[in-house]
Amino acid sequence: MRFFMLLLPLFLVGCTEAVPTDGQSRILIMGDSLFATHQLKGKSIGHALENQLGEQVTDRSVLGARIQYALPVSGSLGVKIARQYRKGPWEWIILNGGGNDLWLGCGCGRCGAKLNRMISADGTDGDIPALVGRLRQSGARVAYVGYLRSPGMLSPIEHCKNEADALEGRLAAMAARDAGVTFVSIADLVPDGDSSYFAIDMIHPSVKGSRAIADRIAGVIRDTE
Repeated sequence: MRFFMLLLPLFLVGCTEAVPTDGQSRILIMGDSLFATHQLKGKSIGHALENQLGEQVTDRSVLGARIQYALPVSGSLGVKIARQYRKGPWEWIILNGGGNDLWLGCGCGRCGAKLNRMISADGTDGDIPALVGRLRQSGARVAYVGYLRSPGMLSPIEHCKNEADALEGRLAAMAARDAGVTFVSIADLVPDGDSSYFAIDMIHPSVKGSRAIADRIAGVIRDTE
């Protein structure tokens, strides 16, 4: 219990909305630390997306969040990505997830069974397609965002590249089946050897990286509308 109480503030930070909304926000962000990084500084992907689109964004992403998560209390605080959803007038739901399941759940090794439970090879079955299907039933479009790569650089998660590629190939297959779902790849975002897109841990995006990711998401929204 003491360990959980020490972590509770971290979870609550991740539940912070990018900007308190007055009911007019039409864009919801759900996911893990890709989105949640820099929330407290007002420089997260959600904040950058607000600046680029000129409108409010509701960000419920949580540091360390997973697609598969069994603990009820912390899961209800958003560590389970599906539990981040709240009803609203959403036209777009910007979603990510799966990286922590592969990295923390199976160490990016022998992850075949976990990957299959998250999303099947053809993108039709698993926890991710089920979640996306529920979100689509709300009438919102879904943009599922992938993960950064670190070409030409050492990263603590460099050994996860094959698993990330497999996950994102399946996400692209899922998106291809529904015109209301877009897979937003950022695998090619970082130029070779350019560490400026990463925070000091070489895992999460820097402020520059967050802006670049938001720019790609904003482009998808503008092109679709």
